[in-house]
Amino acid sequence: MSRTGLGRHGGLGDDVGDPLDGLVNLFDVGIVLAVAFLVAGLGLATDARTDRRAASPTRSGERTLTTPSDQQRARGRGEAVGTVYRLPDGRLVLADPGAP
Repeated sequence: MSRTGLGRHGGLGDDVGDPLDGLVNLFDVGIVLAVAFLVAGLGLATDARTDRRAASPTRSGERTLTTPSDQQRARGRGEAVGTVYRLPDGRLVLADPGAP
């Protein structure tokens, strides 16, 4: 009758593996997370550039004016040069009354 698996180490045979395997697995997880953060950061940078291009003037000589986001009324003197419309996406469009 033979006793298998009850050697000096109590049955911890060849399937134990290298103790550094856990460290290698953690290194792999770190590399995957670093690449994921890099891709996410580049995606945010691309979105920011796209938003700036959307607000750029379409004709030469035009300029974009920003207004405060709080609901304050503007005061001052000036002359009416057209009608402003707010598009569903939030952009403002100035319609020139003299345009055909």
